[in-house]
Amino acid sequence: MQLGNNIYNSRREKGLSQEKLAEKINVTRQTISNWELGETSPNPEQLILLSKTLDKSIDELVGNDFEPPKSNGKFDGLKNLKNIYACLAIICGSIAGIWSFSANRFRDIEIFFIIIIGMAIGVCLGVVCHNILRYIKNNDN
Repeated sequence: MQLGNNIYNSRREKGLSQEKLAEKINVTRQTISNWELGETSPNPEQLILLSKTLDKSIDELVGNDFEPPKSNGKFDGLKNLKNIYACLAIICGSIAGIWSFSANRFRDIEIFFIIIIGMAIGVCLGVVCHNILRYIKNNDN
């Protein structure tokens, strides 16, 4: 029933009669009346035409009160930060491992330590990038 009331109110706001609205969306006046009384409902194509003709969103017409959640201004980037550090550690560790393995002059234990050192370098790069971004953000405010 809310759809019918919304169609009625929107039509009246635009100063349209049922007949004029019906002409604009290619239906009969009786169809508009049935929609407004809640006896029938427009199909999706008709709902789109109604939305455009009445300058209302479909959500407004059907009475959908949903509003996307608003950000409270706080950024909880801890999880994202951990992912960035982990990715950089894996990438740098992989590069170090591939390099040390392909050099073909290191023993297995040395390759292992080179990978660990590469991962540590990746985490350090993450910390450096994080601090640079924090500095830029603080200077923008």
